Amino acid sequence: MKEVLSYIGKHEVLSGISLDIREGELVCLLGANGAGKSSLFKTISGLIRPSDGTITFEGEVISRKTADRIVRMGISLCPEGRKLFPRLSVKKNLMMGAYSRHREKADITASLEEVYGLFPILEERSEQDAGTLSGGEQQMLAIGRALMCRPRLLLLDEPSLGLAPLIVTRIMETITDINRKGVTVFLSEQNARMALEISSRGYVLENGHIVLEGEAGDLAGNEEVKKAYIGA
Repeated sequence: MKEVLSYIGKHEVLSGISLDIREGELVCLLGANGAGKSSLFKTISGLIRPSDGTITFEGEVISRKTADRIVRMGISLCPEGRKLFPRLSVKKNLMMGAYSRHREKADITASLEEVYGLFPILEERSEQDAGTLSGGEQQMLAIGRALMCRPRLLLLDEPSLGLAPLIVTRIMETITDINRKGVTVFLSEQNARMALEISSRGYVLENGHIVLEGEAGDLAGNEEVKKAYIGA
């Protein structure tokens, strides 16, 4: 994406953002609350239409395409806060993620089995209402739902938010596994230490601006990053 400018109402949320995610990478996006991370992900996925700039995916400009079209092209967003359907079963929530592929019944069944392979607890809880799951299980379900459309680019917005440390470790290991299977991952995280450990590169976003970018190891050693996002 190049020089992307986005507004929510009259409020500018992205100010001339330029970044590049290469095929097969796992790239992290660091930033405090209100920095614009969710707005950036919503802009990529078509939920916010940029007022200026260009977003390109696999050589095709998607800046003016609708969100459903962008999903069908291979970009899937796992949103902050999970946004599950709490009164629907685990399986029905997963099937909602495959709505763009509703005619591909055999492939959807295969995708469901793949998600159950990543998160066996979801198969055990398949008929249970999503709202009755633990926080960690709900996050697994949200990621699984995002995978049901077979994305080539997976946008993960704060997947560790509010989870216990052991569950965070499990989620991060699974994200790494997803990436190793060929899915490009763009990960937004406040848990900067862990995000940088599993990523190859990273960007730092402040007030709608990219203020730093580089290899994950370089960012982890940057004094400003350590002070603001990692701690002692």
